[in-house]
Amino acid sequence: MSSICNNEPIRVGVLTNEPLRMEGLADIFVDRKGEDYAPLTPIFVDFEELIFDLTLLYVVVDLHAYPNGVETVQAICRRRPDMRLIVIGTEGDDKQILGMILAGARAYLDQSASSRIARQAIDVVISGSIWAPRRLLSLLIDKLLSARDASPITPRPHLTDRERQVLELILNACSNREIASQLGIEESTVQAHVGRLLRKTGADNRIGLLMNTSNPALLETAEIRERRRVEHHQKNDHNQ
Repeated sequence: MSSICNNEPIRVGVLTNEPLRMEGLADIFVDRKGEDYAPLTPIFVDFEELIFDLTLLYVVVDLHAYPNGVETVQAICRRRPDMRLIVIGTEGDDKQILGMILAGARAYLDQSASSRIARQAIDVVISGSIWAPRRLLSLLIDKLLSARDASPITPRPHLTDRERQVLELILNACSNREIASQLGIEESTVQAHVGRLLRKTGADNRIGLLMNTSNPALLETAEIRERRRVEHHQKNDHNQ
């Protein structure tokens, strides 16, 4: 269900340059019976129009038309830091996906994604969250845990027991719905806990939260670091 309770259509920029691709991407925005999503209006624009149209706060970027994806995403985020990007690119390229998210994209979809999945991703981004393959989140966690933390130790934030539980499930790449189910609480309550975690860690979103948890002080506070190391080694042993 969409978290957007506004019947006014939301304008979403679409950055592509091929008529057939435009037709396919336009299908994402078609309202279908039984789907409770925020009403959207696609706006097909070129790069400069996108940058200067301050009414556009969301944009779908077709990497088929812009193969230098990371540079394109960085350029948009640099000139329009208020804009939230949904990127559509190739399937299974974890390095590219990770690069896009770290460059500022809020969602990454592969080109084989259905219109329904794409619409879900856009709705999640509009709601203020991030949409990315679960394997990417696990990859990012493993990368952060294996990297040497050269940053100074910052004061340890105080987390409640429930916030620690929510943080651990986030680090295990669980969605808000999955966290709510496992903890036996409402999804809105999970969203409130996530919001407090973001504020306490100084993160802007879940990816930022994952990156900030590379700070040993936070991981030790949440009692997660050692468990994640054990899981990491167990996974490597299983794959050998």
